[in-house]
Amino acid sequence: MNRPLRVYIIAGEPSGDKLGAALMAGLKGLHTVEFNGVGGPLMMAQGLDSLFDMADLSVMGLLEVLPRVPKLLRRVKQTVAAVIAARPDVLITIDSPDFCLRVAGKVRAVLPDIKVAHYVAPSVWAWRPERAAKMARHVDHVLALLPFEPPLMQAAGMSCDFVGHPVVAEPVPSGAEQSAMAQELAVDPLSERLICLLPGSRMGEVKRLLPIYAQVVARVCQKMPDARFILPMSGGVASEVRALTAGWAQRPVLLDPAGYSPEQGEARKRAVFHLCDAALATSGTVALELAAADCPMVVAYKANYLTTRMVKKLAQIETANLVNIVTDSRVVPEFLFEDCTAEKITPALMAVLADGRAQQEACAQTLVALGRGGADPGVRAARSVLEFIG
Repeated sequence: MNRPLRVYIIAGEPSGDKLGAALMAGLKGLHTVEFNGVGGPLMMAQGLDSLFDMADLSVMGLLEVLPRVPKLLRRVKQTVAAVIAARPDVLITIDSPDFCLRVAGKVRAVLPDIKVAHYVAPSVWAWRPERAAKMARHVDHVLALLPFEPPLMQAAGMSCDFVGHPVVAEPVPSGAEQSAMAQELAVDPLSERLICLLPGSRMGEVKRLLPIYAQVVARVCQKMPDARFILPMSGGVASEVRALTAGWAQRPVLLDPAGYSPEQGEARKRAVFHLCDAALATSGTVALELAAADCPMVVAYKANYLTTRMVKKLAQIETANLVNIVTDSRVVPEFLFEDCTAEKITPALMAVLADGRAQQEACAQTLVALGRGGADPGVRAARSVLEFIG
């Protein structure tokens, strides 16, 4: 192919932005590529001029989505028109299936021969197994993060490659970088117990989880006077985090991404993960980042009543944490929905601080299963896309 490869790529969440950036870097290393699409700061750093702010799509939960429906539908229409106008060689959608698959379906109605790849297989092993068949109506090829997912996608009629998870290829901060971060934040890893707080990257998550985290912080500090808390903020919710933590008796040290490039912000966050003795994290992709940093964790999540009932009705497994799923264990404590209380979270966090070795061993096993020690997942994903489109 003499001309550049035309790729339209769409991500709707910070985790998808990270996957998309790794894939874009992999494609650029293998081919001359022109990118169009929707993405966040990491994808834009790879050369994407995003059609609109990705934050418009970053919403989770039925009740949270309802007031945003008119805007989301406008964004669907805008994106469909842009893809049709671009007529790319391949449309790559990343996670965010409610938005991405709606776009893919409408595009395919106009361009029936367009090649469509989706990055991140739907977790049909966890809930709503019918989603694979629905995806197959609009998607030809899937890039899977987990080694047991390809047969499930192939059974639904799509080709699928296990490409590994980009978290396994993230650089490890040096001792000097960790020391510099500790000095900047005025914390002492030798004399203080450092605990990372990760309330999430969506506004709804932050508003629901931070008040509970505040209670956990107060309880831990009563039992452990040398505890210090560090809270890496996501750019889209930084102002809300500042407002919600302003009245805490034990205020966390806030790590602000402002003033740093996306790559620098990620590197700084990784340095914090490596400094900390444990973490309290909102359930999501960040759990794998903590695992890669060898940082034991407790996971929490809380949703509105309707979303809670729906998830509980449809769920097919009892854990949402990938370390637990991959190792077939419950080594990472999870406090989801009604169990997400300071009374339950605090003793679990104290126990992890006392001894996190079993969890660290499980995290190491998980990372090997997700591709650690193999080829770079971004490159593997890029090769899979190029083979798919021939």
